[in-house]
Amino acid sequence: MPGLLKDKVALVTGGAAGIGRATAQIFARDGAKVMVADIVVEGGQETARLIREAGGEATFARCDVSRSEEVRALVDQTVKAYGRLDCAFNNAGIEGTVSSTADCTEENWDSIVATNLKGEWLCMKYEIPQMLKQGGGAIVNTASVGGLVGLPGLSAYCASKGGVVQLTKVAALEYAKSNIRVNAICPGGIRTGMSKRLGRQPQMGETLPAPMRRWAKPEEIGEVVAWLCSDAASFVTGHTMTADGGFVAQ
Repeated sequence: MPGLLKDKVALVTGGAAGIGRATAQIFARDGAKVMVADIVVEGGQETARLIREAGGEATFARCDVSRSEEVRALVDQTVKAYGRLDCAFNNAGIEGTVSSTADCTEENWDSIVATNLKGEWLCMKYEIPQMLKQGGGAIVNTASVGGLVGLPGLSAYCASKGGVVQLTKVAALEYAKSNIRVNAICPGGIRTGMSKRLGRQPQMGETLPAPMRRWAKPEEIGEVVAWLCSDAASFVTGHTMTADGGFVAQ
């Protein structure tokens, strides 16, 4: 809904493509100024350019969310550019290599957990103090249906996303009285580059079956995230929202 985030400042990590890009564009459409962050420079710059061409306001900053100093600098840069931080979509994540639990390498495990779990913790570590200073804010963390159910071949990924679900609940409880809402989104079966890469793995098949029998568009997740960040969701915190075509309801 245009105007839903009017005069808000939003930060999106993993904004170079997929759900991150779609959400950044929806934030801007709904009136927010957007800081787009990603480790992929060309894609992130393209997202910011697309927003500006559509009449929105956006800036790109390169950031590796697994590195504390880079996340701290990202939040500082957002505040320097736009004066505050109202909404944060902590979305950066990787799938890693598909393999059985025993065959998962330590390098693969560490890489996935560093980005998907530590990265989201680091983002909140630096976003929350800024939100406390200004009297509140809204955070949405990207988990996954893989954080709610097991997906064979993705032990590290599922463990990291399950950790995001629990991290979200703890942070929501800790800062509820400070007017900071923290929720998680659990997408499933989204038509993104990550899903396509997983689909090429023989262990995963071509799709993630769901009762709706179709892939979702990234924009369908972005609409949910925008609502969770808006004042329309003012009494929603600590919630894990699935957007998966009914997959985990089976």
